[in-house]
Amino acid sequence: MTTPTIVDPDLVDMMSAVFAAHREQNEPETGTTTWDSTLWSRLTDLGLTRLTGPEESGGSGAGWLEAAELLRAAAANGIRIPLAEHDLLAGWLLGVAGLPADDSRRTVCILDLADTAHRVPWAAQSDKIVTVRRDADSGAYLVADIETRMLTVTPGANIAGEPRDTVTLDTALSGAPIPDAAVDQLLLRGALIRAVQTCAVLDRILDLSITHSTERTQFGRPLAKFQSVQNLVADIAAEAALARAATEAALSEAVRSDWSATNLNILVAVARSCSGHAASTVVRNAHQVHGAIGTTREHRLHEFTKPALAWRSEFGSLHHWDDVLTTAAIIAGRRNLWSLVTA
Repeated sequence: MTTPTIVDPDLVDMMSAVFAAHREQNEPETGTTTWDSTLWSRLTDLGLTRLTGPEESGGSGAGWLEAAELLRAAAANGIRIPLAEHDLLAGWLLGVAGLPADDSRRTVCILDLADTAHRVPWAAQSDKIVTVRRDADSGAYLVADIETRMLTVTPGANIAGEPRDTVTLDTALSGAPIPDAAVDQLLLRGALIRAVQTCAVLDRILDLSITHSTERTQFGRPLAKFQSVQNLVADIAAEAALARAATEAALSEAVRSDWSATNLNILVAVARSCSGHAASTVVRNAHQVHGAIGTTREHRLHEFTKPALAWRSEFGSLHHWDDVLTTAAIIAGRRNLWSLVTA
């Protein structure tokens, strides 16, 4: 079967319309975000909460390209809901481990040697948590689908107000073994997800900045007529475009190779590095363009600037992904550096 490269425009429009309508009807929360049950039910009815799940187990059988459009639509409308964690991470991992999946709300975490995981997305509000832990006896990674009430969960949040909780497994449980490569892919998947989401909010920030600078007047003329403001917006557009191009390249190769490409780790690192550094410039410039109004709770800018900064530190920090690229460049050396860049 040939992998499609273009997502049905009607599907994309439907996704955007659902999130836009929900945003119009609901004010954004000012504290830690909660898992919106009403929206989740609506998305479930539309087959979007298990978009990439196999049809034989109740999923919609779509692919990563469709899932990426879904993530973009949610992020661009300021909707915080764990579609990626539930479907692309937890649901996928259950399939790898050969464990059944149902409609329970899920997230995923990798436990350390003390059987604890930190900054787990949406753990306290999930029905079940798909855990990955290394067995002390066999050394193999084991996957278990555990009801959240069986775990000790300490609530927390990132700077965008999204739940990032601490999860502790008090009693060792058996699980289904998975290869080490599956854990590596889990981390790569999470990293690419955050890059996709970051690019979506960067594009939204660009739209807001253009609108504000065009409509807002100062000294009798629109802000967009001032060269300093033009430079700020141009830098926002350039950084957002670079991040988007890098992320699209990684996503395309992941889809083309079914996550088996040997250079995928480098491509994801490039995407994360570009989107992470872009977030710094875009957020700074956007707040300069908006001035004081951009810092108010009533203005929508913070709905996108805060996630941009928060997401660049998840599934590997910006420093981590820069180190990955630096190490790859050093190993390639002067003779092979160009082939590393163009491969």
